[in-house]
Amino acid sequence: MNHKNAIIIALNDELSEIKDLAESLDYKIFKTFIQNRQTPDVNSYIGSGKVEEIKNFIEDSEKKINLIIVDGELKPSQWFNLEKKIGIDVFDRIRLILGIFEERADKKEAKLQVKLAQLQYERPYVRELIHRARAGEHPGFMAGGEYQVDDYYEMIKKQMKKVKEQLNNIRNQREVRRRHRHVVGFYLVSLAGYTNAGKSSLLNLLSNEKVKVEGRLFSTLSTTTRKISKKSVPILLTDTVGFIKNLPAYIIDAFHSTLEEIEVADVVLLVVDISEKEENIIKKLKISLDELIELGVSSPIIITLNKTDLVPIKDLHPKVEYIKNQGYLENKKVVAVSVKNNKNIEELLKLIYESLPQLVRFKIKLPINKESQSFISWIYEKANVLDISYSDYVILKIDCNVSLSSKIIAKCKDLNGNQIIE
Repeated sequence: MNHKNAIIIALNDELSEIKDLAESLDYKIFKTFIQNRQTPDVNSYIGSGKVEEIKNFIEDSEKKINLIIVDGELKPSQWFNLEKKIGIDVFDRIRLILGIFEERADKKEAKLQVKLAQLQYERPYVRELIHRARAGEHPGFMAGGEYQVDDYYEMIKKQMKKVKEQLNNIRNQREVRRRHRHVVGFYLVSLAGYTNAGKSSLLNLLSNEKVKVEGRLFSTLSTTTRKISKKSVPILLTDTVGFIKNLPAYIIDAFHSTLEEIEVADVVLLVVDISEKEENIIKKLKISLDELIELGVSSPIIITLNKTDLVPIKDLHPKVEYIKNQGYLENKKVVAVSVKNNKNIEELLKLIYESLPQLVRFKIKLPINKESQSFISWIYEKANVLDISYSDYVILKIDCNVSLSSKIIAKCKDLNGNQIIE
């Protein structure tokens, strides 16, 4: 693997996340420069003295530095000034995340969503270049500046319009599929949570599938939907893009059709990595819950504390109590699991089942014949059969959602059976 060397610039020493992001794109952090200040310098994010220090360091370095990464969001003018003064590429945190998104996007919808986010990101930067070019500066841009920046700006606008239309079509198709699933009696459960909390591994475990799992940030960009194989009520489980702090609204907006899966779910599993430091858990939990509020989630949320296998038994209870005391778990069901060791998964399934909306419990009586047998097989596929007994008739006790219950009762009457009212 060819590592590229990068320098990190930050305004404080909380660097673990930006380092993880950089490493996700195979950048090796060669050096970090921290300038402790409350607000960024208006011209170059860091003061001019620090810019000079970095420039000298790069010139004297024996190793080639490929990139400067700023742990923050750059204004276009700050980016321009940094690149001009230091003379190498500068990425801010958002551009780095978009780079990871671009590398991870494998399906058409994800590629379009990333493209839209990138175009939104580029717009103000291109405007800055137009402004500089008109002021007599000649920014090197796209093949040495030969490309007319004004034309490029128009092209961005046109492309954005086209991408939005394509995404809208995909979104409408998904809406049709979702409606169909609800009509035929499927419940929708969505996995949500901070990136790399273990959502895809949980999806695999609950569905007996083998979706690709990688221990890296944003390994899931496209939605993946699978049937939960461990319960008789038909539940579709959807894995979605992970959350991360300080994402601009336009990126969240670009992924709207994917994140909608969380908004419309009957139950949301908010997966949290319990093996991290307490302050990190709280920070990530708060960001995730804020995101769910932003998305308009009104369904029950089950806080799924994952990776308990990495926490010593004596530390687990105090950790969970600490999180509870912060007030983030009020009115929410909580379960601590280990996907790796298959621990407490039955408890999680029980909580999912209890949280499903409008479960109707009823009994039907069917005559014993061939038609009834195939109908009973169909019921077993679509609903939760709590009890079945055979005498002169077949009697079934069933749990399912409202729309499916009316279908079953109607079909039962067609077969000369009836509902037993107790």
